[in-house]
Amino acid sequence: MGSLSLSETILSLIDKLEGNDLLDTLHISSVLSEDHQKVIGAVKSLQTIDNLIEVEEKTVKAWELTDEGHEVAQRGSYEFLLFNAVPKDGILQKELMQAVPNANIGFSKAMSKGWISIDKPTNTVKRKVDSVLDEVQEHLQKLSISSDEIPENVKQDYKKRKLIQMIQIKSYLLSRGSQFSTSVRKLETELTPEMIASGSWKTLKFKPYNFEADGLSPSCGSLHPLLKVRSEFRQIFLEMGFTEMPTNNFIENSFWNFDALFQPQQHPARDAHDTFFLSDPKLSDDIPFEYMEKVKTVHSKGGYGSQGYGYDWSIDEAKKNLLRTHTTAVSARMLYKLAQDDFKPTKYFSIDRVFRNESLDATHLAEFHQVEGVVADYNLTLGHLIGILHEFFRKLGIEKLKFKPAYNPYTEPSMEIFCYHEGLKKWIEVGNSGMFRPEMLLPMGLPKNVNVIAWGLSLERPTMIKYGINNIRDLVGPRINLQIVYDSPVCRF
Repeated sequence: MGSLSLSETILSLIDKLEGNDLLDTLHISSVLSEDHQKVIGAVKSLQTIDNLIEVEEKTVKAWELTDEGHEVAQRGSYEFLLFNAVPKDGILQKELMQAVPNANIGFSKAMSKGWISIDKPTNTVKRKVDSVLDEVQEHLQKLSISSDEIPENVKQDYKKRKLIQMIQIKSYLLSRGSQFSTSVRKLETELTPEMIASGSWKTLKFKPYNFEADGLSPSCGSLHPLLKVRSEFRQIFLEMGFTEMPTNNFIENSFWNFDALFQPQQHPARDAHDTFFLSDPKLSDDIPFEYMEKVKTVHSKGGYGSQGYGYDWSIDEAKKNLLRTHTTAVSARMLYKLAQDDFKPTKYFSIDRVFRNESLDATHLAEFHQVEGVVADYNLTLGHLIGILHEFFRKLGIEKLKFKPAYNPYTEPSMEIFCYHEGLKKWIEVGNSGMFRPEMLLPMGLPKNVNVIAWGLSLERPTMIKYGINNIRDLVGPRINLQIVYDSPVCRF
């Protein structure tokens, strides 16, 4: 660069542009063998001088090797190393697995590629071919230069193996501004007494004041998109005359979460693979004795026109504490309380967190919100349920609904709810619904001609659809971009 500063060198490169050509900061970094961030810093400095240069932001996606990918590119793939560790006369599988690093991955890949075989009676691993080509290492070495020669499906496979990752590279495109010059003259920002005394202010150039510039915005809190959608749901329920249920007990015992809902004790949902059970306190005695005996009878022997499940009901199983898997446990408590008082037709709703031992992916979390509506009245029918669902979803701006028969342990009949999404141009499932079974309601002491209709949906899914979020981990958790929280508009369905 000689005696020129980096800023002046950049200006000289811009001066050499022809016509409407643009100069990429990545190109400058390469030509000058200068760190790209340092180049961007110089460009930012030049931007402070009005109309000196025009700057346009550019973002491109590119593949790069992970730390593991760099190691494979240098030493060879796990399957190649494992193949080379197999002598021509074979080796015991146990010895082979101890001979090379990451042997499990290497063994699986080498087997799938047909490089090796295993004699099961002797557990001896033998070569099926004399020699192999380490295509993985070759691809990764090429990718560090350019990814164009590698097929897309191969790159996706390497991504799953965590050998490569997609990154975003941000750069800037530069061109001449209306006041372009190849020399940098710093503008003065304030008039000093020294300038006045010496008269130097007459020849100096001052940076003009921008009286239209906004002041610094005060930092303040902002509602999360989930809370915005929750507020809208809550307002709709209140407009429809519903009363909010108290849902501040995340911990329930199995009796209220499962048994009171006529869900058998051997149901798969009560397994530790699906439910978070507590170790301390492990058990709870918060069970009304008389009501518990009725629930026990209807489970084991039947009653109220039902033959029950025909098993030995265990109070020890009912006492187990857990993180509630649905807010319907709260609905069961409220309906039981309603039955103990003089029954009056009631409409309840709740919106709160529930917990399930789910495998985490783009659409599932172990903790999420459930929106639930419950109506208890005399002689309710499936027609009432369908009618109130149409009204509820109409207030959400959803007019087209379909219902599909489903099965739930505590509702009969049960229906899955589908709506037509105009943006996605397809039918999507948005909730579940049904009429609570007599086996659940009558042991509580509710009158025989009282029916209860209910429906539920998640809060996360409509929020993702509303705000165009594809991955739930971008909505909840450590990966969330706080700027989304600040920028998301008020929710109006």
